[in-house]
Amino acid sequence: MNPFIKAFGLFLSPTARKFQQALSQPQRVQATVQKRLIQKLKNCEYGQRYNIRTRADWHRLPIVSYEDLQSYIPAHSTDSQSLRKVRNSSLTPDPILFYEPTSGSSGPIKYIPYTRSLRKSFNHLFCIWAHDLITHGPAFSTGKFYFSISPSFSKTSSAGTADDSDYLDPWLRWLLSPFLVIAPLAPTPESFKDNLAKTLLQSEQLEIISVWSPSFLTAQLDYIQQNQQRLCEELGDKLSAARSHLLCQPNIPWSQLWPNLKLISCWDSVTAADGAAGLRSHFPNTLVQGKGLLATEAPLTVPLIAAKGHVPLLGEVFFEFEDSQGRCHELHELTVGETYEVIISQMGGLYRYRMGDRVRVTHYFLQTPCLKFVGRGKGISDLVGEKLNAQFVSHVLNRLELSEASFQSLVPVREPKPHYALLLDRAEGDLEAIAQQLETLLCQSYHYKLARQLEQLDSARLFVSANIAEILSAKKATSGQNWGDIKHEKLEAAIRNLAWGISVY
Repeated sequence: MNPFIKAFGLFLSPTARKFQQALSQPQRVQATVQKRLIQKLKNCEYGQRYNIRTRADWHRLPIVSYEDLQSYIPAHSTDSQSLRKVRNSSLTPDPILFYEPTSGSSGPIKYIPYTRSLRKSFNHLFCIWAHDLITHGPAFSTGKFYFSISPSFSKTSSAGTADDSDYLDPWLRWLLSPFLVIAPLAPTPESFKDNLAKTLLQSEQLEIISVWSPSFLTAQLDYIQQNQQRLCEELGDKLSAARSHLLCQPNIPWSQLWPNLKLISCWDSVTAADGAAGLRSHFPNTLVQGKGLLATEAPLTVPLIAAKGHVPLLGEVFFEFEDSQGRCHELHELTVGETYEVIISQMGGLYRYRMGDRVRVTHYFLQTPCLKFVGRGKGISDLVGEKLNAQFVSHVLNRLELSEASFQSLVPVREPKPHYALLLDRAEGDLEAIAQQLETLLCQSYHYKLARQLEQLDSARLFVSANIAEILSAKKATSGQNWGDIKHEKLEAAIRNLAWGISVY
């Protein structure tokens, strides 16, 4: 193992040891986190509104969604050019570093305020994860690391992070900087993919790739395959003769192109499972490790090889879990095999915040439950990270003004490439124009637009059939639903294949 990597592991040992101890006493650790949060609430407008002084007052805080908090977030009344100047929030006494944009539930964008203490939570997760990999994972030698970025191609927005390493404290970014593989910034999706392709192709010593959705990396590999000849010519002698030969193969042998790649970190649950399996087939000798539950709002769980699962970041986030009966439970009260909806309180000013994620308790490690992500809450679709919400989709369909259609349902489809299909029983006018308008409206969602720009999603399509309700009901019935219980929503659950012989635009 590289001496620096070994030394880095030793440097992280106290953090890892403290976390290990926390896993043995979750109730006490969570109570300490809650006290820290109450101290913040005592000193901000939001907490004073509900007169939060002690743990006994906690129940006064309502369980909220982002829409309930919009009036407390100045980003919604501030133009994007001035957004970075807004440093105060009534949700927290701490200064705001920046506002990170992500997809909203009923509107196009929501802005999550980031403070130093929230960024420290992400920093804490990275340190625990890195120590576990160094201690129990592959034998790293070069340490070369590619962090995916969440690029913005807007000419006006000044909010958010430049890349995913911005979630880390400056000292840790500085420490890692010699090992980070960074592509030059680019103003358009095409130039972004081109810059990234050339950067990765020149990184023969690359050992670690960390992305969110596996489709992000798959789309990049597809781009390299489709442009292999041009990339080879433009890179010229920047590639060795052997690598140029590999790059020009009809089917590029990816594992040979990056022979040192030891780890790919990405989502691998639910709709991302197929994509992760595809990466495992491309890189059979590489550990493809599923990310923990990680959101723009907060880091929630971290994968531990020793735990054989994902453990909650219990020293940074206060967790509550809602069961199917609407009852709330604390972390130490969870039952193996049960499924819960996650409610969090984090260090950046979100308290009793409904994440919309559902988890199942797989087992206990030490005294702490391990949590497996099993899907989004009702009314949320998330194929590759676009996070469309039923309220937003309903708004989109209303704007399409399809008054002649008595059946309207947007369906996420995973094959042959992820995309959305609008199912209609009737449609008048130019169907191609309707499909284009649908795509334009869906692109008002921040992460949907980004997924389209990076070619993780195909464009939305239109399916028209007078019998569409019966067709969809039959499809659901074959998947095990009772015919009498079948309902059709504005935003449906994912269906793999819509090749039913109906019109497609």
